[in-house]
Amino acid sequence: MPETPTLADLVAPLGVSQFFQDVQGETYRRFEGRAGRFADLLPWPALNAILRQHRLEFPRLRLALDGTPVPMESYTDLVPTRRSGTVPRLRAAPFTEHLRGGATMVLDAIQELSDPIGDLARSLEHDLRESVQVNLYAGWGVTHGFDVHWDDHDAFIIQVAGRKRWRMHGPTRPAPLHRDVEQPERPGEPIDDFILEDGDVLYVPRGHWHDVTAVGEMSLHLTLGFSPATGIDLVTWLADKLRASTVFRQDLPRFGTDEERAARAAALRAELEATLTGEVVDRFLAERDSAAPAHPRVGLPWAATPGLLPDGDETEVRFLVPRAVLEEGDGRVTLLADGKRFVFAGAAAPLLKALLDGTPQAVKRLAELSELDRATVRAFLGELTTQGLLSIG
Repeated sequence: MPETPTLADLVAPLGVSQFFQDVQGETYRRFEGRAGRFADLLPWPALNAILRQHRLEFPRLRLALDGTPVPMESYTDLVPTRRSGTVPRLRAAPFTEHLRGGATMVLDAIQELSDPIGDLARSLEHDLRESVQVNLYAGWGVTHGFDVHWDDHDAFIIQVAGRKRWRMHGPTRPAPLHRDVEQPERPGEPIDDFILEDGDVLYVPRGHWHDVTAVGEMSLHLTLGFSPATGIDLVTWLADKLRASTVFRQDLPRFGTDEERAARAAALRAELEATLTGEVVDRFLAERDSAAPAHPRVGLPWAATPGLLPDGDETEVRFLVPRAVLEEGDGRVTLLADGKRFVFAGAAAPLLKALLDGTPQAVKRLAELSELDRATVRAFLGELTTQGLLSIG
């Protein structure tokens, strides 16, 4: 099986640390690559199988033409089910006719429908420490699917096949948000105009205006969107923490004297300032990571079988929480993952460190890394599987 691309692969020849320091959140950057290097992420037969085998409701699957959605009814039937309701069924002829006419196909959250893309999303979530959603865009015409716009998330664009024209207009408001006090002004003329070729990667920070146009030939790209934590996120988290404070839970003295309201404001400010220690950002990010959910991956038949693991130690297991946090001390290791807290003996640390990079690990190798005996290692992995943190195979 081809290796899953990492963040280092996407931003090469730039180093990851340099990307975080100089590029992320600051400017767009194109990273050229060899043609075909992403072809195994989504071969055309795999995409055809997804369209054939899944009930993809609007707006998850949609067509867009010149910035306007194509009516779903023109390429989809709603078929009655035996029990109740209806389900969507794609009509191949009008669907492909729209594509020939220049429409762009959009399929959201394709990481849930494709193992290679799901592995890519998990890999990038591990490296970026943020949740990643992958959307697919495919087109054949010379029109554009969407007008000039900006997104409220950062994105990597991976050109899987063909090529597409990108025009970058830059930002008109620093770090805009989805819910903001004002909207960015419309941009002027493009500051850059280029063709993204098969194998290229483009990074676009949120708030950077852009428009994309097909060039009269097939194009397939993936947009990997993620939203880095902001100060607004920290304040929202802090507001929930302050529910522990009696002063913050108490009613405000709406009908009190001016002095009473001023005193309450001073008390609130004092408690708030006490929480804004030098470590508050680290605490927030660690808790945000530890609360990130596990990726759904069921390892049947073994996950539902007593004993949980096959007999052979060549079996591979995979950790499903890309942003799990490990804490070591006092001869113990604490795993914070999927919103849960697990405490193990310190001897489990080498196993957990090997698992946390998210790559498949053979039971045999994990046993060799640990001072624990084979039966204990297998029981430990079985417990992680029971908790939904580990997948078999």
